[in-house]
Amino acid sequence: MDHEEVLALFDRQMRRDAQPDGPGARVERDGDVVRHVGADHDWNGVLWSDLDDATADAAIAAQVRYFGTLGREFEWKAYAHDRPGDLGRRLRSAGFTAEPEEAVMVARVQDLPTDIALPEGVRLLPVTDPAGVDLVVDVHEQAFGTSGASLRQRLLTQLAQNSETVSMVVAMAGDLPVCSARMELNPATEFAGLWGGGTVAAWRGRGIYRALVAHRARIAADLGYRYLQVDATDQSRPILQRLGFAILSTTAPYVYQPQHNDREA
Repeated sequence: MDHEEVLALFDRQMRRDAQPDGPGARVERDGDVVRHVGADHDWNGVLWSDLDDATADAAIAAQVRYFGTLGREFEWKAYAHDRPGDLGRRLRSAGFTAEPEEAVMVARVQDLPTDIALPEGVRLLPVTDPAGVDLVVDVHEQAFGTSGASLRQRLLTQLAQNSETVSMVVAMAGDLPVCSARMELNPATEFAGLWGGGTVAAWRGRGIYRALVAHRARIAADLGYRYLQVDATDQSRPILQRLGFAILSTTAPYVYQPQHNDREA
């Protein structure tokens, strides 16, 4: 796999030419910035930019004004290879808060293992209804220690209105959800994305996360996707590297909380 070539393809298909991730969302181009705009529970933010020292600060200010008029929190998803090289510093100076950096990892689907090996007593449950979404969110809250309210609303909407764009699964130990993950399917691209993979603390280190990667790789292969992509934390990165994923870049979310005076009267 040619890393530079695949990263350029990812930038083009998944960022610059991205499609809305739901029926109520839209992708807009504002000069050299591409942004995703949806409802409050949707992901709102900047997907791609092509800026330089002369244009970056004005472009950042324009996005703050735009989302401020909506009263909407938004995220500028910045990548290590984005221009200018000090984009992160400029975002922080403009009032954004940087969240932890993640590794942008990609693997060819055909190179990934698809054998699913689970601990005794653990089974995989495909998620197809609201009860399944509740299980996904339960694991999310336990694994990551954050509220899953917004995630629940987003997944319920996606399941009801755009179910062909997502595949979700929960690993069950009896009646107990112990690991969950989803795969975002992006029509007209070569990439499927791995998201939300998390295991509750008591069940880590037993190969369940690895099994859920294999499960999703099998589905991606059946659907004809060429690549799997994931924004990996420090915890999942070593597992993914052993499975054959390569680090192509890093990314960090920069989050802006609207101020009262950002919004138009």
